[in-house]
Amino acid sequence: MKKVGILMGSASDLPVVEKAVSALQEYGVPAEVHVYSAHRTPEEARDFALHARERGFGVLIAAAGMAAHLAGAVAANTTLPVIGIPCKSSVLDGMDALLSTVMMPPGIPVATVAINGAQNAALLAVEILAVENASLAEKLDAARRAGAEKVLRSDAEVREKLGL
Repeated sequence: MKKVGILMGSASDLPVVEKAVSALQEYGVPAEVHVYSAHRTPEEARDFALHARERGFGVLIAAAGMAAHLAGAVAANTTLPVIGIPCKSSVLDGMDALLSTVMMPPGIPVATVAINGAQNAALLAVEILAVENASLAEKLDAARRAGAEKVLRSDAEVREKLGL
């Protein structure tokens, strides 16, 4: 199975990234996590992206706050799918990171999830890998069914409570 590479611009992004790691573990998807900054360690981030495919990665996730150039810097150096997680900071509540992550030039796409949306980043990575992995696709289908069943149970409970 292909791995998911997760890069974070700073160790302060770890509480967000942990949610992605946890979600990937639930699906049995191997992951590797690194702290590489687009600005402070650009060569390491570039090297990781350049060699990710040959190292067995299928999707890369990049989490960063503020200027949040990590996802774009990674995407500029690989044709693997890159998912950006804009991280909330004390400055502008993460809107700066969201705009920095989502506003990529034509030809260098970065899929972007919500601010601190690590769980969805991981699930999107699993969906990408599931294109060619039937076992992952089955797990995703089961999770969707379980989610729908939970909502329908809540619906029944609410209607019962209201006597409707």
